[in-house]
Amino acid sequence: MTQHSFDEASYTAVSADGVHVTFEDGRQRICAKSGLWNTNLGYGNQQISAAIAKELRTASYLPLFRTSHGKAVEASKVLLSLPAHDFQRVVFSTSGGAANDAAMKLARHYFVLNAQPERKLVVGLSGSYHGLTYGSQALSGDELGQSVYGVDRRNIRHIRFDDDGAELTRLMHREGHRIAAVIMEPVLGSGAESVPDAFVEEVIKHRDQHRFLLVADEVATGFGRVNGWFASDAWPQQPDIIVTSKGLTNGTSACAALLVAQRVTQRFDTTEAVFVHGETQAGTPATCAAILSTIVEMKRLDHLTLNKQVAEGLSKLIEELQRIPGVGNSTGRGCMRGLKLHSRNGMPLSSEGVLDVVRSIHQAGAIVQPGPGRIKLLPALTYTEENFEELQAAMEAGLLTAIRDGVFE
Repeated sequence: MTQHSFDEASYTAVSADGVHVTFEDGRQRICAKSGLWNTNLGYGNQQISAAIAKELRTASYLPLFRTSHGKAVEASKVLLSLPAHDFQRVVFSTSGGAANDAAMKLARHYFVLNAQPERKLVVGLSGSYHGLTYGSQALSGDELGQSVYGVDRRNIRHIRFDDDGAELTRLMHREGHRIAAVIMEPVLGSGAESVPDAFVEEVIKHRDQHRFLLVADEVATGFGRVNGWFASDAWPQQPDIIVTSKGLTNGTSACAALLVAQRVTQRFDTTEAVFVHGETQAGTPATCAAILSTIVEMKRLDHLTLNKQVAEGLSKLIEELQRIPGVGNSTGRGCMRGLKLHSRNGMPLSSEGVLDVVRSIHQAGAIVQPGPGRIKLLPALTYTEENFEELQAAMEAGLLTAIRDGVFE
């Protein structure tokens, strides 16, 4: 079995173009995870790069503290036009984690304005990932060292989503009057596990009864990764807040945004309340230019068709890989998939084993993402049939090498 260390030359990237990354060892590897599933249109898109460069020359920096600028206004209007549902306001942020912090603050502030200050609880899903800032790390449902860093989880609750809503119902009976928000990813980023439609419907039913805010964390699932602009577009009712990042700028900027529905904005407007949140680099002119040009490029390239084609390519690839011993069922949907790995005794492959497989595939020429008992595949929407053939060859070679090395024992 290989040692868990990274060879500096083969893991130090020096350039990236399209769906390939070149490393210091001189090898070019095909990327099957879109950076950190944020370069949805591939690396080095010239139109997006040009738009950013132009704005850096026009206005290298402008803040959004007690002021605004034209690109932020323009980007806000375009963002609000994307979802299938009606949203009223945009709050800019710099990362998915910081944006989730802002969403939790916004929900708690909303209920203070609504004369319900006891509503401080925020509910997340078991196994979820929302970031590593203090608020988002508390919200994340995976074990990520929260106790080591003294992360305060007293006002956080986590529930399963694979039990027909039983745990959700018990929580609502017990603490529904204290819940400010339920925050969930349509597909969990940590394991590419899809949240069932029936569970989403149950959450919405409880929202109708208990009146908490529903937040769709679409940091990973938005901008064509699962379907359309946002996966929550297909929900029977709209969320109160959408959190978006990653593909929002095709990975070019430290950027995130909250899309906020009228139910929330109206309460702030009628009370003339100020939401106290700000980040120095949020919504800069260059960032907003990246948002606008990414949206233009997605429309030009017809991202709906691209999503369908790549999702079909992924399904075919997974079917071929499942012929290999140790490769099990798949998870996720759209262009966000997981592929379970099993040891010879049928148990999920350990985290160390998964890392060994990922490294073996890396040396065979492809970049994939490790997950809990699986590898994750999140290719760019620009993947071609030839790209899938290259990826399949590298993954098969890497998996077979891992088998020979005893990784699956």
